Amino acid sequence: MKKIDRFILTSFIGPFFMILLVVIFILMMQFLWVYIDELVGKGLSLGIVAEFLFWGSCTVLPLALPLATLLASMMTIGNMGENNELIALKAAGVSVLRVMLPILIASFFISIGTFFVINNLVPVSYNEIFTLRDDIGKTKDEIKIPSGTFYDGVDGYVLRVGSRNNKTGMMNDVMLYDHHGRGNTRLTLADSAIMKMSKDKSYLTFKMYHGTNYQETNEKNYRDTSLQLQKIDFSKQEMVIALQNYAFQKSDSARYGDQVKALPLEKLRTQKDSLEAQRDSTKSQQLFSTAASYVFTLHKQLDTTSCGITKNFSDPEFLSFKDERSLSQALENAADNARQLKSNLENYEFGAFDYTVRLRWTALEFLRRYGQALACFIMFFIGAPLGALIRKGGIGVSAIVSLLFFVLYWIVDITGVKLARDGSISTFVGAFASALILLPIGLFLTWKAIHDTDISNMDSIKNWWRKAKSAMAGIFKKTRIVYMGTPEFAVSPLKALLDNKYNIVGVVTVADKPSGRGQKVNESAVKKFAVEHGIPVLQPAKLKDPEFLKQLKALKADLFIVVAFRMLPEEVWGMPKLGTFNLHAALLPQYRGAAPINWAVINGETRTGATTFMIDKDIDTGGIILRQGINISDTDTAGDIHDKLMEIGADLIVQTTQGIIEHNVDTRVQRSFIQGSEVLKPAPKLSRELCHIDWNDSTKQIYNLIRGLSPYPTAFTELVKEGGVPAQLKIFSAEKVSASALAGALRQAQRPAGMAAEPAEATVVRQSSPTLETAIPGRIITDGKTYLFITTADGAISLKDVQIAGKKRMDIKAFLAGFREPETYTTTAGTSKAEIAKTRA
Repeated sequence: MKKIDRFILTSFIGPFFMILLVVIFILMMQFLWVYIDELVGKGLSLGIVAEFLFWGSCTVLPLALPLATLLASMMTIGNMGENNELIALKAAGVSVLRVMLPILIASFFISIGTFFVINNLVPVSYNEIFTLRDDIGKTKDEIKIPSGTFYDGVDGYVLRVGSRNNKTGMMNDVMLYDHHGRGNTRLTLADSAIMKMSKDKSYLTFKMYHGTNYQETNEKNYRDTSLQLQKIDFSKQEMVIALQNYAFQKSDSARYGDQVKALPLEKLRTQKDSLEAQRDSTKSQQLFSTAASYVFTLHKQLDTTSCGITKNFSDPEFLSFKDERSLSQALENAADNARQLKSNLENYEFGAFDYTVRLRWTALEFLRRYGQALACFIMFFIGAPLGALIRKGGIGVSAIVSLLFFVLYWIVDITGVKLARDGSISTFVGAFASALILLPIGLFLTWKAIHDTDISNMDSIKNWWRKAKSAMAGIFKKTRIVYMGTPEFAVSPLKALLDNKYNIVGVVTVADKPSGRGQKVNESAVKKFAVEHGIPVLQPAKLKDPEFLKQLKALKADLFIVVAFRMLPEEVWGMPKLGTFNLHAALLPQYRGAAPINWAVINGETRTGATTFMIDKDIDTGGIILRQGINISDTDTAGDIHDKLMEIGADLIVQTTQGIIEHNVDTRVQRSFIQGSEVLKPAPKLSRELCHIDWNDSTKQIYNLIRGLSPYPTAFTELVKEGGVPAQLKIFSAEKVSASALAGALRQAQRPAGMAAEPAEATVVRQSSPTLETAIPGRIITDGKTYLFITTADGAISLKDVQIAGKKRMDIKAFLAGFREPETYTTTAGTSKAEIAKTRA
């Protein structure tokens, strides 16, 4: 034997016997707990109890040996992996299979030893256990007379004791009823008494002091109404009461030697052959007796001269009878014959069923001896590879995983045995079911360990476990969610949550308010959707209102979800146990505030997105959960971005909700997303001053402003005629005017009346042309039919979709058709440039 083999075997044998003793002790305690009621109160000696537990511990060896092999092999290889010994051996050219070889050989011999234990020791143990249980069951409980109650534990007597001195054993106020003979006719009362049992528990000595005996002596003859009572006073009286079965008596253990579990393999094989022979013999006898029955006999006697003419079945008169009486007699005879035949077959069926059951149990027990020994060997192929893969040898993760495999073995073994006993599956499958299931698993784990590959990604296992746990929790108790939102942007996430079967128990939205010229009460988009789907709606005027907080708490929500709502006080967002998270329409930490979509377009960003984050005390500063970005094209308006973010926002809401329920989310602080010298840009609330276009700004900025405020609240300018009242012109859509188009428009505007015009886009003018110098910001340039330009600080904006105050929204051609002499109007000074500058200060 090489040193490495000696080292590995030494490391294996010690833990094996240690674990075996621990497992036997645990299983023996479970065994004791099952039979504790049969042992307590019998007055059994310590030797009898020890013998009972010893034989009981022997019966659990078929279960303890596989578990000890599993854990010992796992701990041995796991400790080598944890101490880097396994890595050192592999580096030296020793394969994992070579490392496991000594334990493999040891496990093989352990399985052989297990077979002999199961075949030789365990049957004897069951025989002794059956005998001891029967003997203990026949032993009566010890005599312990309680105070203040009637005790009938002594055959033929009922006793009552008023009180007892526990030190001396003296009993006071004793009452003794003797029920022997003619019943309850004798009574003894004594001031005190003391009781003593013989050593062999065959009789009980009862010494009573200062009492009286009462006995009815009359015979109660017919019409004799006289009563006779004998009374005897005594100062001391000693009574001897004979006892039976109060002392434990061990009987011959051969009584249960014919039980299936108490038979070795040789006797099981003999019993199996005997049962098969008896079954076949019974079957042959039944077939012979049935065939020989007069029901199937043509002639019931040898002399056939008195028999009538035999008719063929094909004869038309085969079932014809002379009269009704003959027909009735024939039918009665046929019914009697059928009943008798049925009774005989049922008797045979009962007998055959008994043989079948006994044969099935015998065959199953015969095969189980081999199956349990094989399971002990298979456990090595699970324990050793697990130790090599997990590389932990202590009572930790590897031990827990090993125990799970053992539990699987135990459940499959019990199920297979039960199904085989009931005849649902064959005895072979029932006996080897655990081996048939665990052997492929063991070979797979061994292959993984030899090739040094992970069983699977641990992160995937953790995620699967979280999802499984969440799914199980969802079956019994779904997470209760309260949704908070107001505009159309918040409807899509709410719909996605409902489509994914989340439990929305309530919706919080703004209170209904009158708006417009007619002061019509408008409901929020979220409220309309919630009402359509039967979701309770709360509409608080103030979020700190005690009545609202009471109603919100009554919903017993586990999670709050906020989309486009108001800033929540801590009394609200701190209420649910899973917390409160928000969907923000920007890539935080950029554009914190009330209007992130608008400001991203106003500032000319090329990329934005949506973010889910946990709410804290400050505005939009909580830990980020998920982010998803989209690109912004040069023609996208705030409305376009709104629609795109609404779609991805709904998906983010569902993902975040599922992650929180599964406890599978990690939050990141927002400053970790800031790159280098990146400057954070705010997204403050949109104001009227921001919407009023300042034409002294650049063309690019004004163009982005119009896009960022479309379709709501919409950028506007004011058109005014000299001496007139300014009229507000909302601009929904516009385009940047090229230098050539602007120059052509200016030249056309300077042409004398009646001179032919040329297209504004067709004229190219040098940048130094005097006509460009006349293009002061805010000047209106139009042909009165097809286009309307407004000059900026460095160019012009072409209006495409507008709405004048008091009119409906229309394109520029329709607007010019009804707007006379637009070139005579000027624009008022706007404030947008100053408002934008404030956000960049």
